[in-house]
Amino acid sequence: MAGNKSAPRKYTTITIPQPLFNKIKKKIEPTGFSSVSDYVTYVLRETMAELDSSKKGEKGSVIEKLKALGYA
Repeated sequence: MAGNKSAPRKYTTITIPQPLFNKIKKKIEPTGFSSVSDYVTYVLRETMAELDSSKKGEKGSVIEKLKALGYA
């Protein structure tokens, strides 16, 4: 659709120690990541997804325990 333009992405800046930046930069050279920023974004998204699924798992576990005790 011609009128369906996506909104421009918004970014912010974070700082990391220079030695860590250099280590990451060296490590991603043989990969498909085009920049340290792309790699760090990937790692943060993966970490957040794991945390989200872990929390859902914990909640489910608590609900199952409550059901077993006759509360839910």
